[in-house]
Amino acid sequence: MAKRLVPWLFNLLVTLWTLCCQAAGADPTTGFTAVEVSEDRFKLHKPYDLPPEQRYELRDGVRRLWVYCDDKPFSAGSPNKPRAEILLNRTYSSGVWQFEGYGYVPAGTTGVSVMQVFGAAGPPRNTTLMLHVYGGRLVYYRDETKVVDGDIYDRWFRLNVVHDVEASALTVFVDGQQRLTVPGYGGHRHYFKFGVYTQTDPSHYMESRWRDVKVYTKTPY
Repeated sequence: MAKRLVPWLFNLLVTLWTLCCQAAGADPTTGFTAVEVSEDRFKLHKPYDLPPEQRYELRDGVRRLWVYCDDKPFSAGSPNKPRAEILLNRTYSSGVWQFEGYGYVPAGTTGVSVMQVFGAAGPPRNTTLMLHVYGGRLVYYRDETKVVDGDIYDRWFRLNVVHDVEASALTVFVDGQQRLTVPGYGGHRHYFKFGVYTQTDPSHYMESRWRDVKVYTKTPY
């Protein structure tokens, strides 16, 4: 009896493993090369009148950024809304590049951008992709028809964003699953940003946390 069960159990386990792998999807970083990003390339953008420690904390590898909707902008006289963001100072103008990070958005944070790919062909747009949070949903800009994840509150999620500059295409993955593919908006100088940047109908307080942030490329550099 035991001899007859072994092949059956083996086949079942193989089937379950295959289904799990298919559900998880391929690793978005496969075929990419990691780019060295030293700590001095993590540039903080914050309200101009506040010291860094009042809107940014790095502890045990976790970067916590927070802002209030009535904070000052990044620079005096700027018409832009308040932000506490990290600019990854590793610019690119061609090839295929990828952002990876594990994000966390506390419940209640809404009306805010938590990640963006900066750079576009020109006004009125400065970005080629933004990911906003509205009521726990991670969406493409404010397009409710393009929901990247329906509930990201109070959990760590793995975010991968691939930008093919020549093809002007961006692909977004959450927890290894492809969730969105959209065209870009041109531009000749791009970089990644993450944190909190006030958008439409924001909560008074906005926060996101990030760890294990990395940059990958398929482009020789």
